[in-house]
Order: sequence, then C-alpha cells, then structure tokens
Amino acid sequence: TKRVIKNILWTTAKNFTVERGRQQIEELISTWDIHESWLHHSEFLEEEELKDSKRYHYRACWGIPTCRKPIPRATASVYFVIVISKFKPDTTPVEVFYRLESSRLIRRPEQCQFREKWLKDIIEHKIACTERL
Repeated sequence: TKRVIKNILWTTAKNFTVERGRQQIEELISTWDIHESWLHHSEFLEEEELKDSKRYHYRACWGIPTCRKPIPRATASVYFVIVISKFKPDTTPVEVFYRLESSRLIRRPEQCQFREKWLKDIIEHKIACTERL
C-alpha cells in the first residue's frame, strides 16, 4: 500500500518570521505518525545569508523519557532549513528541507513521509556506541 505524504501549507516569504517558521515546523511535526511517548522541543538556531537566498536553521530534539529515566539516555535531532529565495516573488511559499543528525541526505516534507524508525535507529546507535566505550 502506498503511504499518503502529509504536508502543510507553508507561509509565503512575505509573511515569514523566525517564530512563524518554528510554529510551522511544529505544525509539520504534528502530521508525522510518531508514538505519543516521543517528546521533543524545537528551537531556532541561526539565520544564514547567501547570495541567492536566506536560510533559517532550526532543530527538533527528540527523546523518550520514562518514569525510571526522566532524562533519556540519548536523543535524536532533526535539522530543518527554511529557504527564502531572493529572486522569487515574496508571495511564493518558503521552501523547507530537513535531515536527520546521522545523515547527509536532505529530504523535502512533500516528497518523503517521516518515519519514527529513523529516530529509533539514531538513539539505538548512540546507546550502542556509549556502551562500547
């Protein structure tokens, strides 16, 4: 069966603010099929000025706290970039990309449905690495 890729309507370049970008990332995350035991926080990291665009960098940090371990043994981060073109009309929606902390593969929300397994894999790998040390 083919999965339906969930996405949101992104704000236009004209209406973009750093806080609006963070809110929309939260809105996107709310469409992801992730168990409720996962908790996260998102934050703005930096603004990057390029010749053809402005890029706004964010991070969502994920973990599964439990009663026994309220501070997770490891966390997994998802990095987002919101791009505003300097050449397209300011009525054009912003472009959004994300990548996992353990990967160089850049994904677009409208082309790839997020998978909870990716977060589990990162955390399992980190725990395995720390146990080897």
